Amino acid sequence: MIDSNIENKMQKAIETMENRFNSIHAGRASAAMLNGIEVDYYGTPTPIQGVANIVIPEAKQILIKPFDKSVLKNIEKAINEANLGIAPTNNGEMVILTIPDLTEDRRREYTKQAKAIAEEAKVALRNIRQDANNAIKKEEVPEDEEKRKLDKVQELITEYNKIVDEKLGIKEKELMSI
Repeated sequence: MIDSNIENKMQKAIETMENRFNSIHAGRASAAMLNGIEVDYYGTPTPIQGVANIVIPEAKQILIKPFDKSVLKNIEKAINEANLGIAPTNNGEMVILTIPDLTEDRRREYTKQAKAIAEEAKVALRNIRQDANNAIKKEEVPEDEEKRKLDKVQELITEYNKIVDEKLGIKEKELMSI
């Protein structure tokens, strides 16, 4: 039986790819766009979700209402530094992000980004396969058992590569639909 650790690593590679896909917005507001943005909160970098409520009242707008109004400027600064391509507006109560409509060029650029992320996921899967194959070859087992294990790893890599392709197709369709 193949070590479940190998499959867990492959699953993590897929999850990482999906999380990175979430950072590519398709002209629709999503709280996931703000993942990874940290705000300076009294000298401590804190995830934006930890200092504010994030509300999406409509498809093209995100409202970020801080628990403590003294953090408004820091939230605005963190969003600008995150380089999302969206200019935040501060109305004194909350920070408002209005998602612009995507141009055809921008959609193509985002599609290229998604393809690059998917390719990185495939590279990670190949590295996992290489490590697994090396570990199998170091084991002292009969030749037919070794071949069976190597074939099982190859089946897994094929299965996970299909998952990457499917998820990339879904993301490309989402990005290119107007």
